[in-house]
Amino acid sequence: MSGGGSWRMAEYLGPLELVGDRWIIGDPKREGGSCLVLTPEGMEHHRPGAPEPLAFFPWSIFVELSIRATYKAWHASRTMGVLNGVGGGYMEAGRDGCSVGGIRRHPYEPWSVNYAHHARAYSGNHVHAVRVLFRTLSEARALHRLGDAEWLGAAVVRLASLSGGWALSMTRRVRETIGDLGV
Repeated sequence: MSGGGSWRMAEYLGPLELVGDRWIIGDPKREGGSCLVLTPEGMEHHRPGAPEPLAFFPWSIFVELSIRATYKAWHASRTMGVLNGVGGGYMEAGRDGCSVGGIRRHPYEPWSVNYAHHARAYSGNHVHAVRVLFRTLSEARALHRLGDAEWLGAAVVRLASLSGGWALSMTRRVRETIGDLGV
């Protein structure tokens, strides 16, 4: 994939968004929030307006990564977390509803960081596709692909255009798409 041409057609997949020439999880401008900047070396945790990252996490420290995303910004509120729990907990909600988490190695321990939801709503197809993207890259031991802007751009273009269907069918199509791109 050379030239950076067609992959710039889609600029987001749920909480994953192209800002300039970098892919970011979360809204980098949302006051009081944070975001994760995906780099070739790893993820940088940023607060809006801060010149330096709060923390840096190299891809090599992760055994697996997953992403949680609420469909709407207000679903990530504490109140919605309580209401969702009372109502049976059928969707991502609450303060951890927008987070990236996983298992870090040496020592093996759970890890999680929240990000700020964008003002726009995330579609169900996009949320499902980005979750399967993270799961598939974890299983393939290819999390570094998240830091490859060209590869991730090509993946986002193809995944953002997938239409709905049964969850198993959508999962299969996302996995096939990722496999076609070389994972």
